[in-house]
Amino acid sequence: MAQAAAVAKPPAPPRRRRASATPRRLPYLLIAPAALLMLGFIAYPVISVFYYSLQHYNPTKPWRNGFAGFDNFVHAFTEDPLFWDTLVFSAKWVVVEVSLQLLFGLALALIVNQTFAGRALGRALVFSPWAVSGVLTSAIWVLLYNSQTGITRYLADMGVGEYGTSWLSDTSTVFSAAIVADLWRGVPFFAILILADLQSVSKDLYEAAEVDGASRVRQFLHITLPHLKDAIILSTLLRAVWEFNNVDLLYTLTGGGPAGETTTLPLYIANTSVDAHNFGYASALTTVAFVILLFCSIVYLRLSKFGGESK
Repeated sequence: MAQAAAVAKPPAPPRRRRASATPRRLPYLLIAPAALLMLGFIAYPVISVFYYSLQHYNPTKPWRNGFAGFDNFVHAFTEDPLFWDTLVFSAKWVVVEVSLQLLFGLALALIVNQTFAGRALGRALVFSPWAVSGVLTSAIWVLLYNSQTGITRYLADMGVGEYGTSWLSDTSTVFSAAIVADLWRGVPFFAILILADLQSVSKDLYEAAEVDGASRVRQFLHITLPHLKDAIILSTLLRAVWEFNNVDLLYTLTGGGPAGETTTLPLYIANTSVDAHNFGYASALTTVAFVILLFCSIVYLRLSKFGGESK
């Protein structure tokens, strides 16, 4: 009996499995809880501030609460001289503080970047004030400025000044005293960031410049500064925003006094909301401060060409 020759069929190619979308989405799923939590903590306060800025809201006077429209903003710009006074002082405070902190921070970073005996200890001492909180910094400097046991007492013992002098109570010295206290804490911030960027500058550039006969000043201007451009721009922007919003140090150091000489806009907002319970007007002032910071930050980044190549 003849059997038909069986024709062998080639094996079918394996089916390609669809790439599961789960591995691609897994990183986003893992960070989703933290992202939603952060969004809630950030978005809710921001939306609340914008909402209350359009309201008359004072818990101690509920009969006056209600929709205000733009009345709070009109009052701030046309009827409240303290708003303009505190805004001008805030600008003065930011410009002076950030400029001096950048100058001293750059100098310290250049010094501790050199090789010398005890460099590790020197760096630790330079950076340590940045680890101190604003309130604790204020407590330290309140003791230093104390008229009975502080610096002025020892100066008076040496014949400089008079006994009982309080720099924090004198309108002619309170600004300088507050500036020095905040410099002590703010300078290390610039020193840390600038030093970190200095570590990445190639030594070959300086060696080549020395061979070409470039002086230390020319090396600093044409090698160091261009390399530090982005670090300086970013650090000054961050520090300017922080200094503008500085409340803890000035509140505990001077309380905005004497006679309102050291009252910044955020400190005025804090007093308006916490002391006067006028949360609607304080929210409007906060909104104005937010717009000012946002506008200045955008203009600063555009003018400084952050991220662009240095010529």
